[in-house]
Amino acid sequence: MKKLFLIAAFAATFICSSSAFAQIDDQSDPQTLIKTVTQQVLDEVRTQAIDPNDIPRIMAIVDRDILPYIDFRYTTRLAVGLYWRTATPEQQQQLVHQFQMLLIHLYAGALAQLRPDQKIEYPPMRVAPNDTDTVVRTIAETNSQPFEIDYRLHKTPQGWRVYDLNVVGAWLVQTYRQQFGEKIQQSGIDGLIQFLTERNEQLASGKAQQ
Repeated sequence: MKKLFLIAAFAATFICSSSAFAQIDDQSDPQTLIKTVTQQVLDEVRTQAIDPNDIPRIMAIVDRDILPYIDFRYTTRLAVGLYWRTATPEQQQQLVHQFQMLLIHLYAGALAQLRPDQKIEYPPMRVAPNDTDTVVRTIAETNSQPFEIDYRLHKTPQGWRVYDLNVVGAWLVQTYRQQFGEKIQQSGIDGLIQFLTERNEQLASGKAQQ
């Protein structure tokens, strides 16, 4: 349950209505971007509860609104590591797609766990005008004790984009890099693509636990 809540906190940072995104300047400092989007989605949860059984609606929200602010290609490249260079352009495209779908399934399952009274604090931070990579730290309150969630962002021509997440000491990219590396060593790039494809099929059919 705790792991699911942590993913939900990540999802909360990026999922909101399209009209809300139009009001956000993603060229601004990264903390302001994350704080603004987080508050808007929490306001949305307060006004309209999310039915955990309405998976198509949840998936639609994630698919429509989460993608613009996460650099999935960069995240995938880092997760695959040195093996990324050996993959063909077609294999790279398939890896990005399947990894993206895997994370979307996890976000969809977690979104319904958000509480209307969820509170998130933002410790002070500074971002220099020439910074292109930074970490935004947040503190999420739970019924037991607060815990820290860190978001790593880099600046692109389109604005700040998230590419990594740290929850209670475990960075998402590092965690998947180990798993992906083992799969590639066993069965190559195509083996990893097949593994991700089968995993997504299981999640889509409800035959796998998230």
